[in-house]
Amino acid sequence: MTDSVAFGGVPVAQANPLLISAAENDDIAGVREMIASDIPLDARDSRGRTALLAATHANRVETARLLISAGADVNAKDDIEDSPYLYAGARGHLEILQMTLSHGADLASVNRYGGTALIPAAERGHVETVRTLIEAGTDIDHVNNLGWTALLEAIILGDGGPRYGEIVGLLVDANADVNLADREGITPLQHARQRGYADIASLLEQAGAK
Repeated sequence: MTDSVAFGGVPVAQANPLLISAAENDDIAGVREMIASDIPLDARDSRGRTALLAATHANRVETARLLISAGADVNAKDDIEDSPYLYAGARGHLEILQMTLSHGADLASVNRYGGTALIPAAERGHVETVRTLIEAGTDIDHVNNLGWTALLEAIILGDGGPRYGEIVGLLVDANADVNLADREGITPLQHARQRGYADIASLLEQAGAK
């Protein structure tokens, strides 16, 4: 029994990696042709990546748009629990993130650290990504496997600069629990004070933090 032919005389089993490679390298014409040939969009490579996740890794916006419009799964996870939605959020790939949100992104899905997309976005200082995820309805006070919320990560792993101050302000305005402590019982305000982040500490104090 032979493999079915999917694209240009290439069997499906061989064509799937071609789609992933084309997506990663932003070969829009190739991706468009393969989509038209009905190649399975969510086939995986050796790392468990789909073509959409490969495009997301490289922030290939137009390729991602093609794949998502064709029905690629924005929640399909690879071997390390990344999905196009989660990875776009974590890396601040805002355009792709917005597309995943409008095509069924699972806001409750978590990465290998047990965190929602909001937590690494806050950690890495992606202000507009944080704003977008808050507006989408992501759980503000979700606690990851380290015992940290987005607010705690923004303070503990941030640099206390303007971007992180803005993120803390966004989280506070979204009614984040400013007194939700880490596993050692240290609150966001205590972390901010320990690090000398006066502006962030002031924001937290105004929101009733202790």
